[in-house]
Amino acid sequence: MTEWTSQVRRGILEYCILLLVSKQPRYGYELVTLLDRWEPLAVTEGTLYPLLRRLLKENYIESFWKESEAGPPRKYYSLTADGRLLLEAMSREWNKLDAAVYQIQLYRGEEPL
Repeated sequence: MTEWTSQVRRGILEYCILLLVSKQPRYGYELVTLLDRWEPLAVTEGTLYPLLRRLLKENYIESFWKESEAGPPRKYYSLTADGRLLLEAMSREWNKLDAAVYQIQLYRGEEPL
């Protein structure tokens, strides 16, 4: 069960990060804290930062430094134009997958009445 859960989470985590930074720029630890609200999506910084680096490299997010009122400057992440396109495509695919799985859960392959 652990391997299956890990594989499912891996793809969904990228989608969730894009969703979170689409609302407003966010810094790394803020993303960790937000994802902790949903136990199945909780991540460590060791999981999050490699994913952020990959998204930066692929030009789906961009980063900038901003002074913090409580401590050192923070590195914030936001969506690029390519990131918005990816997020829209992922949202369409997620909605299709969600609807299909829901129908299978509900009817187990039988035709609805």
